[in-house]
Amino acid sequence: MIRRALLACTLLSLLTLLSCSPPRPNHPVIGAKNFTEQVILGELLAQEIEARSNLKVERRFYLAGSYICNQALVAGRIDAYVEYTGTALTAILKQPVDRNPKAVLDTVRRIYASRYRITVSDPLGFENTFAMVIRGDDARRLHLSTLSQAAPYTPQWRLGVGYEFEQRPDGLPGLSSTYNLHFKGEPRSMDLGLLYRALNAHQVDMIAGNSTDGPIQAFGLVALQDDRHYFPPYDAVPLVRDDAFRRWPQISVALHALAGKITADDMRSMNEAVDGQHRDPAEVVREFRMKNGL
Repeated sequence: MIRRALLACTLLSLLTLLSCSPPRPNHPVIGAKNFTEQVILGELLAQEIEARSNLKVERRFYLAGSYICNQALVAGRIDAYVEYTGTALTAILKQPVDRNPKAVLDTVRRIYASRYRITVSDPLGFENTFAMVIRGDDARRLHLSTLSQAAPYTPQWRLGVGYEFEQRPDGLPGLSSTYNLHFKGEPRSMDLGLLYRALNAHQVDMIAGNSTDGPIQAFGLVALQDDRHYFPPYDAVPLVRDDAFRRWPQISVALHALAGKITADDMRSMNEAVDGQHRDPAEVVREFRMKNGL
């Protein structure tokens, strides 16, 4: 009876381990966070890999934020996704803030390689930093262009933020301390896609957006200058499991073709095409790739 019980426990443990193991498909899986730019970048990686190989790429988009994407990558549930160097440095790797772009890239490359066996590929060519955004009418009425100029008005303003920004080490706490920001009531946390609606509807007066967001230009909003240089660099870089490179060397060819190919204006235009014009991200990416000879 004891032997049978031990055998049953062993089999149960094995079944549990197998059920928890990530699936190992015979094709690459590309992930993306849950906002427009990430879906566009995930689709860009997927299309470029498919175009330069005979591989069929699986898309797993709309993953809920940096932490979930990183966990999925480390666990092998996805093989690659695009991250931003400042986010990787502070929010994922928990390293001190560094404002030197090359030093940040070198640091995240070294730690991802040693800790996770993940390669940080060459930057795609643009930076997407946080942007504290206000309505254009308010900026003109109060003559505001920088965060330092806006700070005295924030006690009368309501703030809207994404869920990560309120807590992350390069987010709201440090920004508030740097600029002595105090807002009216607690920040309103919401999905990133709702921030601009809330700002335009006067439900909030300032939001923590992204510098490449299409609605900034489309709605005549103003991104206040980070004149005290609080935010670290946020260069967009593909993160890829080393195992994926070994299984599918064609991924390296695709990423090399994309390195340095996207400008901030390109990204803003693609974001606006999806958010403002309600176009399909896959169609927008195909158009961008054709225009740029990819």
